[in-house]
Amino acid sequence: MTLSLIEAVLLVFVLGCAIGAAVLRDVLASLMAFAAYSLGISIIWVILEAPDVGLTEAAVGAGIMTILFILALANTVRPQEDELFESISVRTVALVGAFVVVMVATVPSLPAVGAEGAANPVVSGEVTQYYLDNAYADTEVQNAVTAVLAAYRGFDTLGEAVVVFSAGIAALTVLRQEVFA
Repeated sequence: MTLSLIEAVLLVFVLGCAIGAAVLRDVLASLMAFAAYSLGISIIWVILEAPDVGLTEAAVGAGIMTILFILALANTVRPQEDELFESISVRTVALVGAFVVVMVATVPSLPAVGAEGAANPVVSGEVTQYYLDNAYADTEVQNAVTAVLAAYRGFDTLGEAVVVFSAGIAALTVLRQEVFA
Protein backbone atom coordinates (compact mmCIF):
# COMPACT_ATOMS: atom_id res chain seq x y z
CA MET A 1 0.00 0.00 0.00
CA THR A 2 1.45 3.33 -1.03
CA LEU A 3 0.28 6.71 0.19
CA SER A 4 0.15 9.82 -1.92
CA LEU A 5 1.69 12.98 -0.50
CA ILE A 6 -1.71 14.43 0.47
CA GLU A 7 -2.71 11.18 2.19
CA ALA A 8 0.56 11.07 4.14
CA VAL A 9 0.24 14.71 5.19
CA LEU A 10 -3.39 14.16 6.28
CA LEU A 11 -2.42 11.03 8.22
CA VAL A 12 0.36 12.87 10.09
CA PHE A 13 -1.97 15.83 10.68
CA VAL A 14 -4.78 13.65 12.07
CA LEU A 15 -2.41 11.66 14.28
CA GLY A 16 -0.83 14.87 15.57
CA CYS A 17 -4.24 16.36 16.34
CA ALA A 18 -5.37 13.18 18.12
CA ILE A 19 -2.24 13.09 20.27
CA GLY A 20 -2.55 16.82 20.94
CA ALA A 21 -6.19 16.46 22.00
CA ALA A 22 -5.19 13.70 24.40
CA VAL A 23 -2.11 15.25 26.04
CA LEU A 24 -2.75 19.00 26.14
CA ARG A 25 -3.63 20.28 29.62
CA ASP A 26 -5.35 23.43 28.38
CA VAL A 27 -8.91 22.33 27.67
CA LEU A 28 -9.48 24.98 24.98
CA ALA A 29 -6.29 23.96 23.16
CA SER A 30 -7.35 20.31 23.45
CA LEU A 31 -10.77 21.22 22.06
CA MET A 32 -9.22 22.99 19.08
CA ALA A 33 -7.01 19.94 18.43
CA PHE A 34 -10.15 17.76 18.53
CA ALA A 35 -11.94 20.05 16.06
CA ALA A 36 -8.94 19.96 13.72
CA TYR A 37 -8.82 16.17 14.04
CA SER A 38 -12.49 15.91 13.09
CA LEU A 39 -11.99 18.20 10.11
CA GLY A 40 -8.99 16.12 8.98
CA ILE A 41 -11.04 12.93 9.25
CA SER A 42 -13.80 14.50 7.16
CA ILE A 43 -11.27 15.33 4.45
CA ILE A 44 -9.99 11.75 4.56
CA TRP A 45 -13.57 10.50 4.04
CA VAL A 46 -13.86 12.71 0.96
CA ILE A 47 -10.56 11.39 -0.41
CA LEU A 48 -11.84 7.84 0.21
CA GLU A 49 -14.83 8.75 -1.99
CA ALA A 50 -17.40 8.87 0.82
CA PRO A 51 -18.52 12.51 0.62
CA ASP A 52 -21.75 11.86 2.53
CA VAL A 53 -19.82 10.54 5.53
CA GLY A 54 -17.28 13.36 5.18
CA LEU A 55 -20.01 15.99 5.18
CA THR A 56 -21.66 14.45 8.23
CA GLU A 57 -18.31 14.30 10.06
CA ALA A 58 -17.56 17.93 9.20
CA ALA A 59 -21.01 19.16 10.22
CA VAL A 60 -21.44 17.15 13.40
CA GLY A 61 -17.86 16.44 14.49
CA ALA A 62 -16.01 19.61 13.54
CA GLY A 63 -19.01 21.94 13.65
CA ILE A 64 -21.77 21.18 16.10
CA MET A 65 -19.68 19.26 18.66
CA THR A 66 -17.05 21.99 18.73
CA ILE A 67 -19.72 24.62 19.39
CA LEU A 68 -21.28 22.53 22.17
CA PHE A 69 -17.90 21.82 23.77
CA ILE A 70 -16.96 25.52 23.66
CA LEU A 71 -20.28 26.41 25.29
CA ALA A 72 -19.70 23.80 27.99
CA LEU A 73 -16.18 25.13 28.51
CA ALA A 74 -17.45 28.72 28.73
CA ASN A 75 -19.80 27.68 31.53
CA THR A 76 -17.13 26.01 33.64
CA VAL A 77 -14.29 27.37 35.72
CA ARG A 78 -10.82 27.05 34.23
CA PRO A 79 -8.15 26.44 36.86
CA GLN A 80 -4.82 28.15 36.35
CA GLU A 81 -2.11 25.60 35.63
CA ASP A 82 1.49 26.03 34.67
CA GLU A 83 1.97 22.67 32.98
CA LEU A 84 1.18 22.44 29.28
CA PHE A 85 0.88 18.66 28.87
CA GLU A 86 -0.74 15.89 30.91
CA SER A 87 1.51 13.29 32.46
CA ILE A 88 1.21 9.95 30.71
CA SER A 89 1.89 6.61 32.36
CA VAL A 90 4.08 3.99 30.71
CA ARG A 91 1.24 1.47 31.00
CA THR A 92 -1.08 3.74 29.00
CA VAL A 93 1.52 4.23 26.28
CA ALA A 94 2.09 0.46 26.10
CA LEU A 95 -1.65 -0.25 25.87
CA VAL A 96 -2.23 2.35 23.16
CA GLY A 97 0.90 1.17 21.35
CA ALA A 98 -0.35 -2.43 21.36
CA PHE A 99 -3.70 -1.29 19.99
CA VAL A 100 -1.98 0.69 17.22
CA VAL A 101 0.19 -2.32 16.31
CA VAL A 102 -2.90 -4.54 16.01
CA MET A 103 -4.70 -1.95 13.87
CA VAL A 104 -1.67 -1.40 11.61
CA ALA A 105 -1.31 -5.18 11.20
CA THR A 106 -4.80 -5.32 9.69
CA VAL A 107 -4.13 -2.67 7.04
CA PRO A 108 -2.33 -4.98 4.54
CA SER A 109 -5.40 -7.23 4.42
CA LEU A 110 -7.60 -4.38 3.20
CA PRO A 111 -8.12 -4.00 -0.55
CA ALA A 112 -6.36 -1.04 -2.10
CA VAL A 113 -8.55 1.97 -2.79
CA GLY A 114 -9.56 1.72 -6.43
CA ALA A 115 -8.21 -1.83 -6.87
CA GLU A 116 -9.87 -3.70 -9.70
CA GLY A 117 -10.95 -7.28 -10.15
CA ALA A 118 -10.70 -10.05 -7.61
CA ALA A 119 -8.36 -7.97 -5.44
CA ASN A 120 -11.34 -5.85 -4.40
CA PRO A 121 -14.57 -7.77 -3.76
CA VAL A 122 -16.53 -4.53 -3.37
CA VAL A 123 -15.75 -3.48 -6.94
CA SER A 124 -16.30 -6.93 -8.43
CA GLY A 125 -19.44 -7.77 -6.42
CA GLU A 126 -22.89 -8.40 -7.88
CA VAL A 127 -24.50 -5.43 -6.13
CA THR A 128 -21.86 -3.01 -7.40
CA GLN A 129 -22.23 -4.29 -10.93
CA TYR A 130 -26.02 -3.99 -10.72
CA TYR A 131 -25.74 -0.37 -9.60
CA LEU A 132 -23.34 0.45 -12.41
CA ASP A 133 -25.44 -1.30 -15.06
CA ASN A 134 -28.86 -0.04 -13.98
CA ALA A 135 -28.34 3.29 -12.20
CA TYR A 136 -29.49 5.47 -15.08
CA ALA A 137 -32.32 3.20 -16.20
CA ASP A 138 -33.72 2.87 -12.67
CA THR A 139 -33.27 6.46 -11.49
CA GLU A 140 -32.68 8.58 -14.63
CA VAL A 141 -29.78 10.26 -12.80
CA GLN A 142 -26.55 10.70 -14.79
CA ASN A 143 -24.15 10.28 -11.85
CA ALA A 144 -24.01 6.73 -10.43
CA VAL A 145 -22.90 7.94 -6.98
CA THR A 146 -25.84 10.33 -6.76
CA ALA A 147 -28.18 7.56 -7.93
CA VAL A 148 -26.90 5.24 -5.20
CA LEU A 149 -27.11 7.90 -2.47
CA ALA A 150 -30.49 9.32 -3.47
CA ALA A 151 -32.34 6.27 -4.76
CA TYR A 152 -30.82 2.96 -3.72
CA ARG A 153 -29.62 4.18 -0.31
CA GLY A 154 -32.30 6.80 0.16
CA PHE A 155 -33.26 5.78 3.69
CA ASP A 156 -29.61 5.76 4.77
CA THR A 157 -29.06 9.20 3.29
CA LEU A 158 -32.28 10.39 4.92
CA GLY A 159 -31.00 9.04 8.24
CA GLU A 160 -27.75 10.97 7.85
CA ALA A 161 -29.68 14.12 7.00
CA VAL A 162 -31.86 13.63 10.10
CA VAL A 163 -28.75 13.29 12.28
CA VAL A 164 -27.22 16.48 10.88
CA PHE A 165 -30.55 18.33 11.13
CA SER A 166 -31.14 17.14 14.70
CA ALA A 167 -27.64 18.19 15.72
CA GLY A 168 -28.23 21.61 14.16
CA ILE A 169 -31.55 22.03 15.96
CA ALA A 170 -29.97 20.98 19.27
CA ALA A 171 -27.14 23.46 18.78
CA LEU A 172 -29.56 26.27 17.91
CA THR A 173 -31.65 25.42 20.96
CA VAL A 174 -28.59 25.57 23.21
CA LEU A 175 -27.37 28.77 21.58
CA ARG A 176 -30.79 30.37 21.96
CA GLN A 177 -30.85 29.60 25.68
CA GLU A 178 -27.26 30.77 26.15
CA VAL A 179 -26.86 34.29 27.52
CA PHE A 180 -23.86 36.01 25.97
CA ALA A 181 -22.48 38.82 28.08
